[in-house]
Amino acid sequence: MAAVLAGGSQRVVREAVRRSAVHPPASGCWGCAPGGKRYLLTEDHIKLQEFQQMKVAIRNEVHGNKDPYFKSIKEKLKKNGMILKNELKNLLHLCQTSSDVELARKAIYRYHEQNGITALHNFKFGPLFMRLCYELDLERPAVELIKDQNLHGFFSESTSFHILMTMLFKKGHFESAFEVLVEMKKQGIPFNKETYLLAFAICYKLDNLESCKISAKLLEEAHLKGDTLPLRALCFAMATALKQNDVVHAKFYCSQIVKTENKLYNNLKVLVQLRSGLLEEVIKILEAAVEEDTPPFVKKIQFCEQVLATVREKMEENPNLSAKLGDIYTKLQTSGQITMCTLEDMLFQIPSSKKTPVKLLNQKQLGYQATKPLRSNLLLE
Repeated sequence: MAAVLAGGSQRVVREAVRRSAVHPPASGCWGCAPGGKRYLLTEDHIKLQEFQQMKVAIRNEVHGNKDPYFKSIKEKLKKNGMILKNELKNLLHLCQTSSDVELARKAIYRYHEQNGITALHNFKFGPLFMRLCYELDLERPAVELIKDQNLHGFFSESTSFHILMTMLFKKGHFESAFEVLVEMKKQGIPFNKETYLLAFAICYKLDNLESCKISAKLLEEAHLKGDTLPLRALCFAMATALKQNDVVHAKFYCSQIVKTENKLYNNLKVLVQLRSGLLEEVIKILEAAVEEDTPPFVKKIQFCEQVLATVREKMEENPNLSAKLGDIYTKLQTSGQITMCTLEDMLFQIPSSKKTPVKLLNQKQLGYQATKPLRSNLLLE
């Protein structure tokens, strides 16, 4: 693991980026359906709406006029004065533009220089700054600060890294997101379920042999630490292996999943068995889904049309199995168990039990012009 996410990280990043740059676009089961939506972490984890609401409250405290407050901060910086905790907190909530963030950046350096790591036990400024950068669409200062050794300890928790990786992922900057993951490892920030989910999703998007190896190393380290991986993380690992035709690893990841009553898992398992040449097993999986006796209010497992098309093509080699598949397909269609979603659509869907309905504030309610309206569940296009 050290060679992948520590000492040899730069070489791995360069190789992963180089290969992803020349890799042909995903097709077949992996394509993104038109208008497909992409989800990673929920609003409950990132807390952007909570941040917005606090911005409104603090803006009201200064009666909508931030200029005098900013002027006092500039004076303190000029005279080498102390930046207090509440002053920095208010400053971060009052920022509206990139130039405001530049002032906040200077204040952060001054605050950290004055207080060091000890003051950070009382309040975590890292996630606050990352939410601000996410809202204003400013990934550059976020990346620069989180990597700066002069701010060692300022971003001392996983949430800061998660927000930044999500922002970079949303923009399609997968190689940069991986570099942030490497930085998180270098700084000794413990990985948790959200970290692993982001890590495997990034490897999936890099989509090359190196990222496939990284997925294997991540899983190995998780097992050594006794960490439990979320189902979606393992599904991302399965998908990455399948796209690289690494059937051995895909089968291993499949064996690690305990909750098998899941449509994403079952679609991936069909492909794993298909790639393994176990056509009879594929038929059994599909038959079991059709014959499953479930209450009317329980949604039956669905299969992607594109996955079934791939199965149909492979089954043409065996007339008997092809005929069986035809019967099963008709039953699946009749029971509404066929979906036009691609596997990638499924990979980025948050399970309904995890979705948190969020009524986001509009610009009038916010009282300031945001660069981009925020959306619930970190909707990624």
